[in-house]
Amino acid sequence: MSSDSTGAAVTGAAKARAAVAPAFLLGMGLGGFVDGIVLHQLLQWHHMLTHTEAGGAKTVPGLELNTLADGMFHGAMWVLVAASAILTLRAGGSGTLSPEWAFHTGLVLLGWGVFNVLEGLVNHQLLGIHHVRDDLGGPLAWDLGFLALSAVLAAAGWLLYRTSAGRLPAGN
Repeated sequence: MSSDSTGAAVTGAAKARAAVAPAFLLGMGLGGFVDGIVLHQLLQWHHMLTHTEAGGAKTVPGLELNTLADGMFHGAMWVLVAASAILTLRAGGSGTLSPEWAFHTGLVLLGWGVFNVLEGLVNHQLLGIHHVRDDLGGPLAWDLGFLALSAVLAAAGWLLYRTSAGRLPAGN
């Protein structure tokens, strides 16, 4: 059994609770970075505001607006990753980090999938500020495919997390 900075015993359940938020936030932040870097910058399928009147990507002012919006999006993802790092350091300092890689990986995948589902529902469907792809026609099919893959990612993460959480010893 490990102990925290005061010498108090830390159980497996306490380790698990302390590790949930950092790993989940890391998954959300990394999921956002993958979306922004891969879909926005490398593939250039869309930017944050490409489906808005002012944010069309075919003009210099539209690209400037999208560059600003993408930068703000990346800044928000950086805050999620930084919060994850701070929570990880706090948990590590108190001796409460979970020892299971599968536990952390599951939560990272869960966070990534949840981020994508939320982003897909809010930005693609509710606000309609961009779609996964507008250039090929039928953006709804791309949006639904993105949501389906994201749900599978979240479900796989949840299963990995729950399976590994069930293996944590109660007193270790």
